[in-house]
Amino acid sequence: MDDLVTIGERRFKAAGKRVTPQRMLVLQVLAEGEGHLDASDIHERARRRDARLSLSTVYRTLGVLKETGVVRELHLDDEHHHYELSGRDEHSHLVCSRCGRVVEVESAGFAEVAKATGRAHGFEVTSAHVELTGYCAHCRDQGQV
Repeated sequence: MDDLVTIGERRFKAAGKRVTPQRMLVLQVLAEGEGHLDASDIHERARRRDARLSLSTVYRTLGVLKETGVVRELHLDDEHHHYELSGRDEHSHLVCSRCGRVVEVESAGFAEVAKATGRAHGFEVTSAHVELTGYCAHCRDQGQV
């Protein structure tokens, strides 16, 4: 976790961005967070440490984190954007269309298929993000699909 925060701090500096206590707090919340956090989740957790932190500061910080490649913005549902640190192990997402549950799965196989597809078309794939949608076992068992 500390490595991801340190990497984020270095990327801020390399991009000529100021390293403020608020930016570091948002970065730490993301590094400690389990699952996929939206801006409100990040704001709520960060305010436990700094009650003065505003939601607009969180949004601005997320913008800088995206710009510098420290975080990835995920579109796991139609209502919210979720965020995760880029330095974590590469994985893909299974997203339940009914309840919104997100399951992270190892994605080395997906990445290899993406790279092979790119090579077949004279394209160098440098990154692949896979999101599969469907229905989780719970929703199927409950007859909710």
